[in-house]
Amino acid sequence: MNPADQERQHEVAGDEQEPDYRFTLANERTFLAWIRTALALIAGGVAVVQLVPEFGIPGGRHALGVLLAAGGGVLAALAVRRWQRVQTAMRRDAELPPTRVPVLLGITLLAVAVLVLVVFLVPGP
Repeated sequence: MNPADQERQHEVAGDEQEPDYRFTLANERTFLAWIRTALALIAGGVAVVQLVPEFGIPGGRHALGVLLAAGGGVLAALAVRRWQRVQTAMRRDAELPPTRVPVLLGITLLAVAVLVLVVFLVPGP
């Protein structure tokens, strides 16, 4: 392919180019790590509802299970969006987009841990 054809092909692609495969694979590994975390949250929600005895607060077990499962679903959606944004930035040779997902996840898990401690401290019926 001559240089003029390569330049036209580059322009048609929207000024995007395929990044080094190592970066693409690293982005995929990060995505899969977020998906594993989401699956763990969903599994934790199922386990709480199915295996944990009723808390002192009526409906608390189900509320906690739903909260964990919903958090896992939200995290999975955020992981897909993050993977897409990073892949697009790499193709455009742009700076990687910032993310607040780790901070959001940390704060959410801290809130869940505090909620669990409060539920444990409430005496049963």
